[in-house]
This record gives sequence, C-alpha cells and structure tokens, in this order.
Amino acid sequence: MLFIYFSVFVIVLLLLISLHRENKERLTVVLVLATLIAAFGSSFQYGYNVSVVNSPSQFMQQFYNTTYMERYHSPMEENVLTLLWSLSVSMFPLGGFFGSLMVAPLVNKFGRKGTLLFNNIFSIVPAIMMGVSEIAKSYEIIIVARFIVGICAGLSSNVVPMYLGEIAPKNLRGALGIVPQLFITVGILCAQVLGIRNILGNSTGWTLMLGLTGIPAAIQLLLLPFFPESPRYMLIQNGDEKKATKALQRLRGWDDVDSELLEMRQEDQSEKVEGHLSVFSLLSQRSLRWQLISIVVMNMGQQLSGVNAIYYYADSIYGSAGVRESDIQYVTVGTGAVNVFMTITAVFIVEASGRRLLLLCGFGICCGACVLLTVALNLQETVTWMPYVSIASVIVYVIGHAIGPSPIPYVVATEMFRQTARPAAFMVAGSVHWLSNFIVGLVFPFLEVSLGPYSFIIFAVICLVTLIYIWLVVPETKKKTFLEVFQMFAKRNKVELNLGDGDLPLKELKESPQDAQKATPF
Repeated sequence: MLFIYFSVFVIVLLLLISLHRENKERLTVVLVLATLIAAFGSSFQYGYNVSVVNSPSQFMQQFYNTTYMERYHSPMEENVLTLLWSLSVSMFPLGGFFGSLMVAPLVNKFGRKGTLLFNNIFSIVPAIMMGVSEIAKSYEIIIVARFIVGICAGLSSNVVPMYLGEIAPKNLRGALGIVPQLFITVGILCAQVLGIRNILGNSTGWTLMLGLTGIPAAIQLLLLPFFPESPRYMLIQNGDEKKATKALQRLRGWDDVDSELLEMRQEDQSEKVEGHLSVFSLLSQRSLRWQLISIVVMNMGQQLSGVNAIYYYADSIYGSAGVRESDIQYVTVGTGAVNVFMTITAVFIVEASGRRLLLLCGFGICCGACVLLTVALNLQETVTWMPYVSIASVIVYVIGHAIGPSPIPYVVATEMFRQTARPAAFMVAGSVHWLSNFIVGLVFPFLEVSLGPYSFIIFAVICLVTLIYIWLVVPETKKKTFLEVFQMFAKRNKVELNLGDGDLPLKELKESPQDAQKATPF
C-alpha cells in the first residue's frame, strides 16, 4: 500500500515539474509539494471512498446479515438488508452535501490551509470506526462512519481547489486546479486495485481496506503545517500584508512579488464595498449573477450527465461482451486507469487549450457516447459485434468526462469569483454537486427499471443543454487575473467596474423604470 502511495507521489511530482517554465510564474518546490500534500491528503480520499465499498460489497452484506443473526437469532429480511446497504452507500454523498454547507464558515474562520487540517478529523475518526466495525460487531458504525467521511469529502472537494487556485500563479492555475481531480481518479483506481479478490476485496481484508482512508489524512496532518497559507486569504481577508508577502515569496521562490501584491490590493479595494458575502447576500448580488448561474449549471451538468450511472452499468456491459465474471474486476481497473490517464492529459493541455474548449469537447463527447450506448444496448442481443460497441461507448464516455466535465468546473469556479465571494460560491457549487450526486444515486435505479437503456437519452439531453449554455455564456478564463474575469462578466451582469488609481469602486448601472422593464429576468 505504501508503495502505491509513493508511486502516486512520484508520478504526479514528475508531471508537475514537467510544467516548469523559466519565467516569473513558474513552479517551485514549495508550490509543488503544497499542491501534492493538499491533493493527496484530501482529494485522494474523496476518490478512494467513492469506490471502496464496491468490490467488497457482498462480504460487507454478509457481515450485516451475520451480525443481525447473532443479535436477533433470525436472518435479516431482504428488504432490510437492501435498506441498510443503500444507507451505507448513500450516506457518503449525503455527508458530502453537509460538508459543502460547512465550507464558507470554516474557510473564513480558519483559512484554506487551516480548514484542510481541521478536515482531517472527519477522515481519521471514521477510518478507525470502519476498521474496528467487524470486531465491534456493528454495521451501524459503518453507516455513521460513511456519513462522517462524506463530510470530509464535501469539504475537501471545495477547499482544495480553492486553496490551489489562490496559491498558483495565473499561468498555472488551470493545471494545478486539475490536480485535485487527478488525485480523485487515482483514489478511485487504488480502491479498485485493492478491491481485487486476491488483495483486500475479500472476507478478511475489507475492514482494513475501509480503514486505510486514514493514512493520507495522517500524512497531511503531519506535513501541511510546514507550507504557506493562501496569501490572498492573509492579505484580503485578514489584512496581514507582511505574512502574505512572506508566503508569496516562499511560493514563488524569490523576493520580487510586488506585481502580484498590487493585483491583490486592487482586488481588495474593489471588494471593500461588498465585505464578506454570505450565501444569501451572494444570491442577491447583481454583479455575480451570471457567475453563480454558471457554476450551478456546470456542477449540475457534471453530476447529472450520468457518470455514476455509466460506472453502475459498466459491469453488466462487460459481461454481455463476453468478459468472464472473474475478469470483470480487472477490466474495471483498466477503465479506472484510462480515467487517470485522461485526467493527466487534461493537466498538460488545459493552459494551452483553455477551460472553455475542454468543457465543450467533454460534454459533446459524453452526449455522443450516451446516444451510441443507448443504440448499442438495444441492439446487442441481435447484432453479434454490438457488445463491443457498448464497451467502446463506456470508454469514450470516460475519456470525455475526464478531460472536461470532471476537472474543469471547480477550476472555473475559482476563477469566476473574487476573494470575499469565493467561499460562499464554493458552498453553493459544492451543495449542488453533492445534492445532484445523491439524486442520481437515488433515482437512477428506478430509471433503469422503467426505461432500461433509454435512460441514457436523458443524460445525453443534459449534456447537450449544458454544452449549449457553456457555448453561449461561459467565457474563456485562462491566464486571466480574478479581477479581469470579473470585468468579463460585468457587461452581462449590467454592472460597471471603474479602475482608478488604487480606488476601485464597484457600481451598478443606473436603470430607469423603463430599462428595468426591458431587462432580462437574469
């Protein structure tokens, strides 16, 4: 297991160093290590816990049944077992939703790095709980632990992109912003590998497999305190320019950071009228209206595009193509490896291609793959080679989702909002993300029963609608400062941002009653 962790560190380290440029906005050792430790200690766990219960599910359900028998001296009814297992799975996204609701108050109080350190409580405690559940003969412990580790995932999925987006130079913000998603995919892959029957996915290894989630948290708890807090948080929200300067100098590797500090001061002055924004004040801010709508649409599109349903259907698709049941687990691992490889590709190309193009291509590929999969699933009983088209459709879908819909929304969310609005914006984005995840898990089994393969047409339509919205509304944000991105949205939001000599008042455009009647509802 330690070898896997070490390999992940080395691979991503080499990947990040390969992005090094000999200019003032380059990668430094401090920036690389801060990125790795933050993503490994938090994002890795998210991916790991998404997939960790899949392979040992039959052994966990046997444990539930055996424990019930020992308590009540009668076998557990099938519907009770189904309910308990559904709770074990669904508590994770539900915890993620509640974790997202905690983002804004925690990052404003403890900072970005401080929140990540605090969040380790929600990983180490449930790891111990799940590890001793079999000894304690309690399946309730697993259900509660899954909820708590879901809180950890909900916080980390929002705070890590926020932290990395704020410590990265603008020319590397996209690449570093995808690293959390890369670690999520690596976490999924590690859980799939460890879930192979000959490793830990068996009757004796599943508790250890569940408990291993605490190791990345312990590593982060030990190492992250040695790295800087977000300079933007310290300057704009805490008003401590001395500490912000020192942190920025460590991250950049030299003393001349005046240009970045100036940009932060300009952003600070432009926000003084607004102050700290709560979620409710964010919803009423006209200057942030289209940014907020955009992150809601992108996060809903990301989760409602059917990615979880594709993984749900994958085993039956592989089986129908003639893959032996004992070998399906290896094919699933192969699919996870494709996911990791394409996310690595996105890290390389995001600064060259831009965020918008990857989103458009990703949702377009997913839309086409869903349509093709629907056709293939309907014809695979009559056309001998059609099952292979089904497999190809799944792989193409995974590729499309990995390059755009999976990693990019949080990158764009970081860039669309300025410092004081960002925590509340991530709180909204994260809540939409996890609530949509929960809805898909709850609704898809019923869709599958009633519509069968045609359920993927619904996902294709969602992908298409999201693609059209991005095409019409979402601008390209690569290599832009946060203030420049805000200016790009100013016209659509009907607000004006005046840049004076250090004085940046934000003013809403004056409207006459006649203009207000003509204005769009947004």
